[in-house]
Amino acid sequence: MNILLELFVVTFRVLWAFVLAAAKWLVRPKEKSVAGQVCLITGAGSGLGRLFALEFARRRALLVLWDINTQSNEETAGMVRHIYREMAEAAAAAAPRVAGDGEKDALPHCNLQVYTYTCDVGKRENVYSTAERVRKEVGEVSVLVNNAGVVSGHHLLECPDELIERTMMVNCHAHFWTTKAFLPKMLEMNHGHIVTVASSLGLFSTAGVEDYCASKFGAVGFHESLSHELKAAEKDGIKTTLVCPYLVDTGMFRGCRIRKEIEPFLPPLKPEYCVKQAMRAILTDQPMICTPRLMYMVTFMKSILPFEAVVCMYRFLGADKCMYPFIAQRKQATNNNEAKNGM
Repeated sequence: MNILLELFVVTFRVLWAFVLAAAKWLVRPKEKSVAGQVCLITGAGSGLGRLFALEFARRRALLVLWDINTQSNEETAGMVRHIYREMAEAAAAAAPRVAGDGEKDALPHCNLQVYTYTCDVGKRENVYSTAERVRKEVGEVSVLVNNAGVVSGHHLLECPDELIERTMMVNCHAHFWTTKAFLPKMLEMNHGHIVTVASSLGLFSTAGVEDYCASKFGAVGFHESLSHELKAAEKDGIKTTLVCPYLVDTGMFRGCRIRKEIEPFLPPLKPEYCVKQAMRAILTDQPMICTPRLMYMVTFMKSILPFEAVVCMYRFLGADKCMYPFIAQRKQATNNNEAKNGM
């Protein structure tokens, strides 16, 4: 009898979860504040990582930027400092009016800082040593954005083993190392947010990017298991968000093409749009965000349709060989560089 009662309760909770999810689609939840919180972003030197840094800066977070490229990371930091200065000037200009209203600014903009660290997240010991420096020099991290990613751009049989290993280390294994470095304090405080920037290719795959797909599937699996572990431990104060965008126009997959008749309806995403959608999900504690929403449908259909039906759809869309032009461009660029170096 008890199990029947529990089954009834579970059924009710499942239905209620659908109701809450539908309500969030209709009424946008209030965004939480990250002002003054330490936010660490990997791969912050360019692309989505740089845009995430700028968005968090506008929300007055204290930023810790990691990237393997020191120069590009410092360029991002310069952009962040510019945002901080603008906010400080705006706060100073508004100070007399605020004082006249008898109110007080909750967090002085002038206290905001950005810290940069050169770190190869594909190397475990480098991650742990840099994390220790962050704890000593900045403090404990409240928001961890695992964003760093690489792509080899080779067919499987033409891809050097070291590039396959590199892709797996940066795109997947690094998430283990960064999370192990910063999660203990989050657990102690029951407060924090872990963001996994994966890809739609972590939910479904295509030809020619076996190493990249495997690394992103691994990142998605890691994130989902971690989310379940936090729920099992009843650490509801630690939130997780999985970000799975479609092809983003950052140049990472330059040359990738689907069928030209379909492309106007499914163009590459603008990086700014992708990050704004991800930020909305993060700040409303949304567990997962796929951009565009069509990716939810593609993932669902891939799960229920026969494999041959999926292949048929891929061929119609031109998705079966969409990476081939990208791989060809990478190969041509590699050959050109080798020719220059040989001259």
